[in-house]
Amino acid sequence: MSVVVPAYNEVATVERLLLRVAAVPLPKEVIVVDDGSTDGTRSLLRRLKEDGLVDQLLFHDRNRGKGAAVRTGFARANGDVVIVQDADLEYDPGEIPGLLVPIATGQADAVYGSRFLGGPHRVLYYWHMLANRFLTMVSNVFTNLNLTDMETCYKVVRTDLLQSLPLRAERFGIEPEITARLAQAGARIWEVPISYAGRTYAEGKKIGWKDGVAAIWHILRSNVLGPRAQPWNGGSAPWLEDETGGREGSAGEDAGS
Repeated sequence: MSVVVPAYNEVATVERLLLRVAAVPLPKEVIVVDDGSTDGTRSLLRRLKEDGLVDQLLFHDRNRGKGAAVRTGFARANGDVVIVQDADLEYDPGEIPGLLVPIATGQADAVYGSRFLGGPHRVLYYWHMLANRFLTMVSNVFTNLNLTDMETCYKVVRTDLLQSLPLRAERFGIEPEITARLAQAGARIWEVPISYAGRTYAEGKKIGWKDGVAAIWHILRSNVLGPRAQPWNGGSAPWLEDETGGREGSAGEDAGS
């Protein structure tokens, strides 16, 4: 399993997050992509790599956006499956084993952790919830999927499938783009309920209304314009219990995507 952690100015939370990831009782490699942080996150991550909490530490020389960061991580993933883990504390790494079950049992090629299927969650912004549901509905219209939470961070995808998808989004448009490409590939997608401890803007939340508007464009572009994902032939089923864990990755400046 490869855990890809995009990080941008998360000095207040990234160490606690990586400690929680390390506590997940599964073999894993942790790939952290610092997306041009300026608040001390970069130097902290270098120390955390020395402490063994990070297997591959990659740097962008400027802030390019979440999509660019996760694509850099995807390209370097070695595990059978990849999961995206934000560097804040909104999503609980303790739920990762449950997210892997539909893939490990051969039922799914990708799993989405849904914040709207009944898991406990912090009560916050009504309009954010409404926007998430609206964007999911628009995405479903184009993909013919019945997802409840397209915008979720927790997407687990088989690595061979994920690395075959033509992904280009730089910012938060990566969420509808991955969804569109998985639908085009004919991937088997499952959803499982997750908890969610959303942050306020005072606590560092970064996504805003402009990203919501941009998401509509990304839904249209990913579903109507090329390049489209090629049909997925399934490949061989991953055997997560046979993984030998992550290998040490080399740090570098802007590994690219």
